[in-house]
Amino acid sequence: MPDNFDIWRFVDAVARQDAEEMRGHFEPGALIFWSATHEQFTVEEYIRVTREYPGKWSGKVERFDTIKGYEQRMSFVAKYWDTAGNAAYCVSFIDFGDTEDELIQMLDEYWCDISESPEWRQNLNIGTRMKESNEGQATP
Repeated sequence: MPDNFDIWRFVDAVARQDAEEMRGHFEPGALIFWSATHEQFTVEEYIRVTREYPGKWSGKVERFDTIKGYEQRMSFVAKYWDTAGNAAYCVSFIDFGDTEDELIQMLDEYWCDISESPEWRQNLNIGTRMKESNEGQATP
């Protein structure tokens, strides 16, 4: 992981919907993609859509990886939940710029709600339900 990028601080800023903190993690011309819904945002649009998302949220990093030979890239999974009981995972891929500050140049996020498996899959009677460990990592 790049030395100057604090992934835990970034995820916390997104969860708290903190505009100034989020802004500080991006290059001014960065692009953000929500590929599952075919949306592209500027930094300011991403901050706006994040801030206007309803609810009071918390978040934590579940796991992160860098790609060997691509030190300016990383991926991570974060879990977000609100006070109303809603929860989602976000899988993110980051490309950092060539600056020493290691600011986000491109962010590609894939969001999914955390829910029960659909009835049709439950009816197959295959697979095993995953449990969550004390650290929040999903484990068999």
